[in-house]
Amino acid sequence: MKRRGVFGGLGIALLAPRLARAQRSTLPLVGVVSLLPEAAVKDQLMAFQQGLEETGHVGGRTVTMEYRWADGDPDLLPQLAADLARRHPAVIVAAGGNIAALAVKRATTTIPIVFTAVRDPVADGLVASLNRPGGNITGVAILAGELDAKRLQLLDEIAPSEGPISALINRHNPSALAQGKALEAAARAVGRTIRLLVVGTVGEINETFAALGQQSERRLVVASDPWFTSHRREIVELAARHLVPCIFQWRQFAEAGGLASYGPDFSEAYRQAGILTGRVLRGEAPANLPVLQPTKFEFVINLTAARALGLAVPSAVLARVDEAIE
Repeated sequence: MKRRGVFGGLGIALLAPRLARAQRSTLPLVGVVSLLPEAAVKDQLMAFQQGLEETGHVGGRTVTMEYRWADGDPDLLPQLAADLARRHPAVIVAAGGNIAALAVKRATTTIPIVFTAVRDPVADGLVASLNRPGGNITGVAILAGELDAKRLQLLDEIAPSEGPISALINRHNPSALAQGKALEAAARAVGRTIRLLVVGTVGEINETFAALGQQSERRLVVASDPWFTSHRREIVELAARHLVPCIFQWRQFAEAGGLASYGPDFSEAYRQAGILTGRVLRGEAPANLPVLQPTKFEFVINLTAARALGLAVPSAVLARVDEAIE
């Protein structure tokens, strides 16, 4: 009896991993394709899991999660998206703005898609409208263009000058032209002129900051772009080295040492994407799920960066910040 008990227990122990694998194989698969490296969106992925859990789904327990990382290289996205599509997941989540979303959309017209943070999904051709996306895709918009004027105004208050403001744009972003036009319109709205600085390589970013550092007017707005986000530490370091006051969309730049940021709560956008993913897993069609828009916005100033740039942030500006980083 004792020997049978030992061998019976051993059989169960040997069988357990197989049972676990079989259980995982029967769970719905959620695939995530990200332009950004894993380390760059660690906190956001936790927020995504939170949103997923709010709909009753838990990674590893009720769904299986698979990730594909492009590590900032947009050329890898089509291959990664196609690879995930071949796995026939229940949902594919496109993380990393419109570049990732467009790559995933080209990979499948049938598998449900949820994008995490796209500047203007209608203009990018991802959805027919925000209220009725149509097709197999929905997600979260971030209103980047609508906030351009606000960022220009804030930069003008933090680093006042009568001269033009420059804007850094990624030429490889499908929204580059729209971003440029929106920034020009935003500048007119606040009574300023703007110079568009278009880059497409890390070397060009370096050259642009070096050139700005030689000019008397070197205030800079960095356009919303996942490629810029993946290189935020280099951009922040270049801004500090060449004494360029910059404002960004995401707080991650201010946390990395950038002067200021104003924009939607990035983690909240991922939480909303998690909720949409959970609703799709419950059987709702993306075509009928309205694209969500941000409800929380953050204004962050890095006071250490301000002092290094020789800027005294006005008390009226400090009174409006959500967070001042020392």
